[in-house]
This record gives sequence, structure tokens and C-alpha cells, in this order.
Amino acid sequence: MSWLFVLPFRWINPPTTAFMLQDNSGRIPVLYEWLDWVDLIGSAPLAVVASEDQKFAHHFGFDLKSIQISVKEFTQGEPLRGASTISQQVAKNLYLWSGKNFLRKGIEAYFTLLIEASWSKRRVLEIYLNIAEFGPGTYGIGAASKFYFGKTPQELTDADAALLAAVLPNPNRLRVDRPSEYVRERQRWILQHVRRLDRERWINLID
Repeated sequence: MSWLFVLPFRWINPPTTAFMLQDNSGRIPVLYEWLDWVDLIGSAPLAVVASEDQKFAHHFGFDLKSIQISVKEFTQGEPLRGASTISQQVAKNLYLWSGKNFLRKGIEAYFTLLIEASWSKRRVLEIYLNIAEFGPGTYGIGAASKFYFGKTPQELTDADAALLAAVLPNPNRLRVDRPSEYVRERQRWILQHVRRLDRERWINLID
């Protein structure tokens, strides 16, 4: 039964997600525009990977080192921090709910394994770029590019894309339109890491 929730999205574009449905329940209006991979190629994919998951092309859904560090810090009394890969975030956004507890993380891990087993890396990133929340009710790089910059994703500069990626850890508190100094610092950090990645080689890795 689980495969029925995952395998079709290898070919079919998700019409909505669990997170969008929660927003559509009356809290805020939702902006969502699906774009195919060819329309996403530009600054955005690399900025998002530099921000969220630089090992994306090489792991099988989990960054084990980051998970170990997070668990160690938690057992020492620190808050449970995120160590989620892009694949895990796709699983969470598509099927689950927000929050940090071991039950949700366990279900998320299960769906992450199914996603990694049935989709290509490029498809995982394509879906993430289309369903990630970049601001209250603003889902996908297409809607975010248009709303915040009046551009298509392909027209974004590296700085534009890095600013969008900078808010991904908490798009309801971190703002693209009113960036705090923390967001600006994240933007600069992302730009530094984007420049270290070989754009053409990296894109070829996930094809």
C-alpha cells in the first residue's frame, strides 16, 4: 500500500502536499505553481542544495554523520535539531506534518527509503523545488520567484536564489521580503558554497 503513495510521483506531478492542505484548511491562501525540471535549471537548484543538503548527490536519503551529531546533542540535553536531507524534507512535506518527535521522524524515514528506491535524484530535487515552502503559503520556486522578484526561476541571479534558499529552515519566521541580518548572513554563506560547487558537474551527477 505504501508504494501506491510514492511510486506514481515518479511520473505524475503532485497536485498538492500535506503541508499545502493544512494551509488550505483556512489559515492562509496558497500560492503554488508546478514547473518541470527544464524550467528550473539555473541558480535555484544549486543554491537550495548548498543551503540544505550538500551531500545530496551521494547519499541514499540520510546524512548519517549529521544524524549522529543531532542525537548526541539531544542526549546531552540540547533541543532536537534538524538533520534532514532534501529527500527527508520531500517525504515530510508530501505526506506528514510539521514538528520534531521520534514518531514523525520514524515515518519520515520510512517514506524517505521508498522515495530513494523509486525516484531518481533529479526527480527528488525537482519535486522538492516545487513543493518547498519559501514563505507563508508560498510553495515552490516558481511561485516564490514570481511573488518575491517578479522573475522566473531561470531569471534569478545567484544572490536571488541564495536569499530564497536562506529562509528554507523556517519560512514562516525568516522572510525573503524583509530579510534580517541572520538571513543576509545565511545568504552570504550559501553564495560561498555555491561558488565551490562545480555547477555543470553537479547537475550531471543527478541526471
